[in-house]
Amino acid sequence: MSIIWLFKTTDMEEKIKKVFAECLGVSDDIITDSLEYASIPQWDSVAHMTVIVGLEDEFDIMIETDDVIDMSSVTKAYEIIGKYL
Repeated sequence: MSIIWLFKTTDMEEKIKKVFAECLGVSDDIITDSLEYASIPQWDSVAHMTVIVGLEDEFDIMIETDDVIDMSSVTKAYEIIGKYL
């Protein structure tokens, strides 16, 4: 594993966490790798779509429907976003 890959991955993860915090209207410390869909009241179905749009805007991508449905945690978001980059 190269240092450049690790830096890019860490940078991507931080951007994803920032999008989650902004879209869910929570502080950064609430957004952990283990945070899952519907585990906090702020992450409901409407907020989920707001997160999707926020991620699409941040990374200039278009997330496929199957991936929208599959994005069930912050860790899963790393995996899904990573495949588009």
